[in-house]
Amino acid sequence: MKQHKKGLAIWVLVIVALLIASILAGTNGRAESVQEAMRDAVLHGENRIAFLGGKTVSPALISAFTVTGLLLLAALLLRVFAVPRFKLRPGKLQLVLEEAVGLFYNMAKSNSPHLNKFLGVYLFTAGAYVSIGTLFELLGLQILTTKGNPITLPAPLSDVNAAIGLGTMSYLVILSGGIAKNGLKGVGKTLKEFSLPISMSFRLFGALLSGLLVTELVYYYVSLSFVLPVVVGVLFTLLHAVIQTYVLTMLTALYYGEVSEQPHKE
Repeated sequence: MKQHKKGLAIWVLVIVALLIASILAGTNGRAESVQEAMRDAVLHGENRIAFLGGKTVSPALISAFTVTGLLLLAALLLRVFAVPRFKLRPGKLQLVLEEAVGLFYNMAKSNSPHLNKFLGVYLFTAGAYVSIGTLFELLGLQILTTKGNPITLPAPLSDVNAAIGLGTMSYLVILSGGIAKNGLKGVGKTLKEFSLPISMSFRLFGALLSGLLVTELVYYYVSLSFVLPVVVGVLFTLLHAVIQTYVLTMLTALYYGEVSEQPHKE
């Protein structure tokens, strides 16, 4: 008991010493201002990555390719090694997969009872990409910029181009549901919601970017850069992964069901 108290007291003293040292150190050693750090986190104008023949791209593009490759590899491995071994009495892996697939399938079925097979597949795919892509930044993978500075790869959807791409893709899926069930009338229903891809895109981008900016701000100040960034970064990332996955898939399912519903005959 005494040894535990002694160890706890040592850890408290170390943390207090680090906090005092960080406060005394200040932020004079920074090469860029906090405004520049925040602006680059949004626009990726300074920290660029050389890719394919020296063309400079945003770090989020490297993250997008990495996450896509990991998802495709995981799908291939599961299909080859896990799915053929599925049994009537499921194991842990089979249970997790069935629950994940069932979650999105039930969401599609409840919101679009008339046409939902393709919708369930898309919801599962988009949900997996958003959630795993958001959690990807927790890995802390480092890459060198064109200036030789190491940076951590961000979430793919922290780039506005990726968010716009996913929002537009979801809108096209909604449009396909309207055409498949109601033809030109479905097109008219979908085009009424012309602001939908913009709202979906910027909702994704703004939510993920807010967590990134808060974490950047906490890391920037030395007096806050011990222990606190880990807690803030993990909490924001987990919350955004769950919330944004649910919001995107639910909105897509709702609008898909609305435009694919056949008009009632009086």
